[in-house]
Parts: sequence; structure tokens; C-alpha cells
Amino acid sequence: MLKLHFAPNSRAGRIVWLLEELGLPYEINKMSFHPKDLKSDEHRERHPLGRVPVLEDGDISIFESGAIVEYVLERHKNGGLKPAIDDPRFPEYLQWFHYCEGMVMPPVNTVVVHTLLLPEDRRDASVLGQAQRLLSKALAPVNEALEGRDYLIGDFSGADIMLGHACFMSNRIGSVSDEMTNLKAYVERIAMRPAFQKAITMS
Repeated sequence: MLKLHFAPNSRAGRIVWLLEELGLPYEINKMSFHPKDLKSDEHRERHPLGRVPVLEDGDISIFESGAIVEYVLERHKNGGLKPAIDDPRFPEYLQWFHYCEGMVMPPVNTVVVHTLLLPEDRRDASVLGQAQRLLSKALAPVNEALEGRDYLIGDFSGADIMLGHACFMSNRIGSVSDEMTNLKAYVERIAMRPAFQKAITMS
């Protein structure tokens, strides 16, 4: 049985979504997004920085959401969500899978910190503005790539688990403009998937 260590409003939501899409059985250790849980000695044994998600699979323990998605798709794929290596879409799949953490999530993190996490007297409007501009630039190629497509490589895949979740969060914090019509429609499609709704409800 897979066991997921989870906290609400975190990247762990991606893993719930993935496991639900694949119909895999799992159990959840739901923690609060607070140092008393995440920075506890018990959890630091699972993740040296006290973060989530962490997935346990028997004797295996693995963290980093992207690594977990790749691991689950290789070991427990139950029908895919990933093109074969010789599929013409495979390079694009890899590109969007990793674009998420490379380009989109860094400015998302900064926006969240300077709008929600820091007390008002420590928030920096110039840092926030720069992050919002960077996020808008990062999302523009995604909007273009979705022209004529329902999902990033056409069919729903693990790239949507990664980047789709980031796009949903970007929209939630008001960073997807109305002009990005493809991206707006994409976020709506994702939000309608039952597995995604389960993950968001849990958050």
C-alpha cells in the first residue's frame, strides 16, 4: 500500500491527483501546514527539510513531487499517462513536465510569500511586482502551446499533473489574465476532472 505524507495547499495535492487518476490504492498521513507537524523530528526523518510530499512504497521513501510522479508512473503506471520513449510527443512531454518547477513555480512561490505568508510589514511590493511579471511571461508559452489542444501534449498526461496543477494555482492567485483564453479553458477542464476535485477537496 502506498502511503502519502500530505499537507493542504502544497505540492502534495499533485500526488493525490495522480493516484486518483490512476485508481491506485493509497493511505494518507494528513498533516497541518505548520512547523509543529512538518518540522517534527518524526517528519524530518522522512524529509530532511521537513516538507511534503513524501511517498512511502514498502521500504522505499521518496520526496520531491516531480520525482514521485515519475516513480509512480514507472512502477505503478496502471495504464500510462506517459508517452513511450519513441513516441513523437515524448520530448514535449518532458519539456512541459519540467517547465513547471523550472519556470512557473519559482515566481508562484514568491507571489504567495508576498501576498499571503509574510506579515504585511515584511512584504515587498517591488519583489511582488517582479514575480508577477515573471509569472505572466512564463505562462504565455503554455497558453500558446494549448492552442487547439485540450491538454499539454494532446492527451492527458503526467505533464498535466505537474504543470496543470501549477496553472490552477496561478489562476487561483489571479495571475492568469483573461487574455490567456487557452489557459483559462485548460484550468477549467482540469478543475472538472473528478480526480482533481478529490485532491483539491482534500486540500
